[in-house]
Order: sequence, then C-alpha cells, then structure tokens
Amino acid sequence: MRSPSGSPILMSVFELFKVGPGPSSSHTIGPMRAGVDFAARVRALDPALLARARGIRVRLLGALSATGRGHGTDRAILAGLMGYSPENCPPSIVNELFTLPAHERVLRTGKGDIPLELDSIVYGPMQHDYPYSNTMFIELLDEAYPARTASVDAAGASPAWSSPANNAEAVDPVAEHVLFSREYYSVGGGFLQWKDWRPEERNMPPHPYTSMTSLQNRLAESGLTLDTLLMENEIAISGLSPAAVIQGLDNILALMKESVKRGCETSGLLPGAIRLMRKAHVLHSRAASLQPFDRLLCLLNAYAYAAAEENAAGSIIVTAPTCGAAGVLPALTVFMQEHLGLDQAAQRRGLLAAAAVGLIAKQNAGIAGAEVGCQGEVGVASAMGAAMLAEARGYSAGVVENAAEIALEHHLGLTCDPVGGYVQIPCIERNAVGANKAYNAALIACNENPAAHKLRYDDVLRAMAEIGRDMNCKYKETSTGGLALCLVVC
Repeated sequence: MRSPSGSPILMSVFELFKVGPGPSSSHTIGPMRAGVDFAARVRALDPALLARARGIRVRLLGALSATGRGHGTDRAILAGLMGYSPENCPPSIVNELFTLPAHERVLRTGKGDIPLELDSIVYGPMQHDYPYSNTMFIELLDEAYPARTASVDAAGASPAWSSPANNAEAVDPVAEHVLFSREYYSVGGGFLQWKDWRPEERNMPPHPYTSMTSLQNRLAESGLTLDTLLMENEIAISGLSPAAVIQGLDNILALMKESVKRGCETSGLLPGAIRLMRKAHVLHSRAASLQPFDRLLCLLNAYAYAAAEENAAGSIIVTAPTCGAAGVLPALTVFMQEHLGLDQAAQRRGLLAAAAVGLIAKQNAGIAGAEVGCQGEVGVASAMGAAMLAEARGYSAGVVENAAEIALEHHLGLTCDPVGGYVQIPCIERNAVGANKAYNAALIACNENPAAHKLRYDDVLRAMAEIGRDMNCKYKETSTGGLALCLVVC
C-alpha cells in the first residue's frame, strides 16, 4: 500500500500501530477487516437480494492461500464476517471459532442468518495476475457453499476459478450463484485495499515529507525538533487534539508492555503442529543468574520472545510494523523503561520517531513479507527500534536516521520462510535478533562521528525494494522454500 511517487505521507501513527490478534497482520488483521467490510456492505444491499442469500464463499490467493491455515486466515476472515473487528475480537473467538454453536457462527444480514463454515474457504494458487500477492474474494451466494452438487476438488476449489485470464463464468460452476462479490487485497501491516480502491481524503500536514531525506529537509527549514514536527503532523492528519495523541501513544506503549509481561509469565506449547515450546519464561527466569552484561542481553531476548510468542499464540498485540515483527519494539520499550531509566515522555518521543521510520519504509519500499520478505518486517521493525532508542535518548535527527539505516542495512535480503506456515520458526527468534541489532545499531550511531556516516536510510530502502522485487515468491511468506523446507511438520 504505497502512495503515488512524490505524494506526502498522510498516514497516522495509529494506522501503523494497530491493535489486534496475531499471528499475522497480513493474514489475520487484514482479512478480518475485509470480513467486517464485506458484512457491512451485505447488510446495505437491497432487501429483495438479501432474501435470496444462502451462503458465503471466500477465495484466497497468493501467500494467503499458501500459509493461510497456519496463520489463521480462515478463522480471522470468518470472525470478521461475524462482526468482530481486530480491535474488539477476543483471542478466544479466533482460536475456538469452530467450537462455537452453529447459531453463533453466522453472518447476520437483517434478513436471515448465513452460516459460516470452514468449507466456505477455498485455497487458490500462490502465483496469479492480481495486483497484490495477498488477494481474496468474498462472495455472497444464493445457495449454501459448498453445494452438494458442485464439482470441487479435494481442497474444495472449483477448477481454474482463480486466474484472471480464465473465463470465470465458463469454468466456475458457482459463478452463476454469486449475488454480490468484493475483491480485497491485504497489503501488509493490517492495511486493506480493494479493487478500484482510492486513498481517502486527508488533511495536509504542516510539514509534508515523502522520504527520510525530505523529512530532514523539513526539520532544517522549520528549525523544529523531530518529535515536535512529527507531533504537529500527527495532529493535522488524525484530527486529534494534542492530549488525545499523547493518550493514544501511551495506550500503544502500555499494550506493548502488557504483551511482554504476559509472554514472560506464560509457559507451555504454542498452538499448531510444530509443538514449539515457549522460551521467554525460561530466558527471563535464568537471566538473574547471569553476569551483568549477559543478564541484560538475555532480558532483552526474553522481552522480544515474550511479545512474539504472544503473537504466535493469537493473543492481542500491536503491529510494529507487522504482527510477525511485533516483538521488537515492545522488547525495546520495556528495556528503555526498566534498564535505561527513560521516562514516559522519552518513550513517546521514541515511538513517534519509530513511526516515521516505519511509514517511510511502507511508502517507499514495503513492509509485507509477501511483497519484500522478512527484510520488510523484522528488518523495518529493527530500524524503527534503533530510531526509537536514539530519539528517546536525546540524539539528533541525523543520528536517529543513521541508527535506522544501520539496523535495516543488516537485514537486507532476509527471506520470509515460516516453517509449516506458522509464525513461529524462525519468526520468534528473529524478533529477538532484530531487537539486539536495533540496540547495537543505535549504540553505533550514537557514538560514531555522524559526519563520517555514508549511507542514507533512503538508500537502503531502495536496495530493499529492489531485492524484494527480485526475491523468488517461495521466499515470500509461502512456506515453499528456505527454512520452511528444513523441518518436517506432521
């Protein structure tokens, strides 16, 4: 979801930092939002048309199809159709969706309830010609799906329905039963688009910027500090009062810290066929017996593991910038408070800087594993974390940029190859390594000679975008290459 080249960034901080259930912003939060949107549009249809509605079919393409089962896409999109948005969806609903009574697992139209079943989900091809990898179709039918008379294969897919080059009317036996259909794209970080989508009108910020270079130019022209400029922009874009923005930032920080706390207190197996044991609780407990340097490093690892494990369990987390990278910033936030002595005001300033780094990456390269690999998820999260640390500790905007550049530079080429389609191996551990890289990048940037620094953050984003374009799709959240093939999941 990148804006046209040269367009100023008009996204709010609170669009980047979304609250919702894990384990994947593109596979869970985005599809759930699509379900909510589709249900609302269905309820607005002509009552005569609604009276004919009997079923729902959901078609998933790209990485949504390849890893949708392990990522919980099927349950998330059905929960959205039931009326649950990411912000108000209890994790128990998603995790236990198919144990609910049948009369609760429905799309309520006002003209009758439409049953929602696992068989309503159809998995299509990973490669297709639609604009985004993570494409989904949601369709309202005049018959139950799958109909007993429909010709479907073992996976529940009608032959050849998924290619836009095909004549869907001719090859799809369900096409004649479609009353209403929407084509959605989950474009990373929980952002959602659809066919013929256009950005909504936004207030122009007082200090518009499109890249890190133009942000630095706005700072030089205005004479403002980074946090002041970003705060003035956020107030204009969101329409919130200064007090409301501060409260919103504090809420995000609190939710991040809470995910770390829950994760450090929880042990046992994570859901799914991998049967991966949680590690945060053990790392946190054993840190006390280590030497001072090792103890701090172990605690930072524990914090990142904790939030990432909560994400993998489908608990409520904050996209930063995605669910798959939701352990990096929370770990550093807790570390700043507990071990660096940085107060709430400093943490807020850091969070604003992190948001700017993330939004610039989103506009100019991408943050979705399905588009650019994990370099856009944990890599960008690490860059955001490094910037957050440098800003919170009072360094200049130039140092903040250098910290972000160093962190992202050393994640270039990182593939997204989750084992078994779960956001567990290598995702959880990568969050810990990303948090450590962020801390080290900030340490280097804050202690080097800034004038001697060569690469700019925009340079690395261009490299990341190019690498993402060249990266084979089997390394983009499809679980068909790399580490995903190194461990058999039964």
